[in-house]
Amino acid sequence: MNILVLNCGSSSVKFQLIGTDLERIAQNTDERLARGTIERIGGEAIVTLQSNGREPQRSTAPLRDARAAIELILRWACSETSGIDGIKSVADVHAVGHRVVHGGERFTYSVVITDEVLRGIEDCIDLAPLHNPANIGGITAAREVFGPGVAQAAVFDTAFHQTLPDHAYLYALPYQLYRRHRVRRYGFHGTSHRYVAYRYRQLTGMAREKTNIITLHLGNGCSAAAIRAGDSIDTSMGLTPLEGLVMGTRSGDIDPAIIDFIAAKEGLSSREVETLLNKQSGLIGISGLTNDMRELLAEAHENDDRRARLAIEIFCYRVRKYIGSYLAAMGGADAVIFAGGIGENSAEVRASICPGLEWMGLELDAERNAAQIDGHEGLITRDGSRLAAYVIPTDEELLIARDTVRCVRGVPQRF
Repeated sequence: MNILVLNCGSSSVKFQLIGTDLERIAQNTDERLARGTIERIGGEAIVTLQSNGREPQRSTAPLRDARAAIELILRWACSETSGIDGIKSVADVHAVGHRVVHGGERFTYSVVITDEVLRGIEDCIDLAPLHNPANIGGITAAREVFGPGVAQAAVFDTAFHQTLPDHAYLYALPYQLYRRHRVRRYGFHGTSHRYVAYRYRQLTGMAREKTNIITLHLGNGCSAAAIRAGDSIDTSMGLTPLEGLVMGTRSGDIDPAIIDFIAAKEGLSSREVETLLNKQSGLIGISGLTNDMRELLAEAHENDDRRARLAIEIFCYRVRKYIGSYLAAMGGADAVIFAGGIGENSAEVRASICPGLEWMGLELDAERNAAQIDGHEGLITRDGSRLAAYVIPTDEELLIARDTVRCVRGVPQRF
């Protein structure tokens, strides 16, 4: 089966075409056919398209909406220019998988999209007002383009964390707020954490029920997850993706009273403070320079910029605190896994996070750590380290494609 994986934002579409089926999933022989991004939809869009083994093709095109973007992707994929084997017409795309940010408490697994499912995703808009409307727009556009003959599946960022126990997901607020409005921890990046746990089991031969690890998705958005016996039992993001670790532009954990304090002192509305916490905080807020960790590291080394160093230090300290708290909550773990753009590519950040974990038996191997960048995966601790650490590049699109196949084929899922 050829699966089109879509991640639709408010003005962007990211996609991959993946060839897979139940047999190839079992043999781990899925085939990456193409990938690309379309940005600034609604005007002169920036288009980047790449088929497997070829150089990226970059261009611009006036695209009014997600439907126009999907149609452009299909025209290219079916053309000789793309060089994709086995894609000659729209009929050669057998199913579509969508990343959906928030599934609330209703969607605990990936599902085939029906009108009822779409209404359920719409019901979660108040929980993800920035993301779910764009996801719904992408689903609606794809249904219009492909028609009813092509099955489509929704894969939810929140689903993997639906195994959290109530003592981990409930906030210490009046309980009726949970009953009335479902105010609770949901967690995000679930597909990434799930892939990393799956890949760890492949690398180590560990059985799912014996998988006790801490996974770290560190990119512009960052989250941690405690996984015990294969299930997520705690995670750093909360009702929204704002809670938890320090991120590129998000503050992560703060004293809630800061919101009213800032509003009063700066003359801001609550919505403006929310924007400040989501868009102007984190690495860029502390450094005053950038949300890009690579640029901060360069500023710290080349210009000895104090605030760049401080931003890096606060970022690493917060990650280390979460690792420590999860080790306590889990009663220990077998491994810490680094994933995401920063986690996969910055040996320096990993080396700054790990000191202080020696008490739990984590012994970083400097040579191994330095080697695991640019898509490489593997162990970064010494042989015999009681708490191992790995770098495992995440692959959310692959899991979305596989979940889509399972949904279409009616195969029971177990995360």
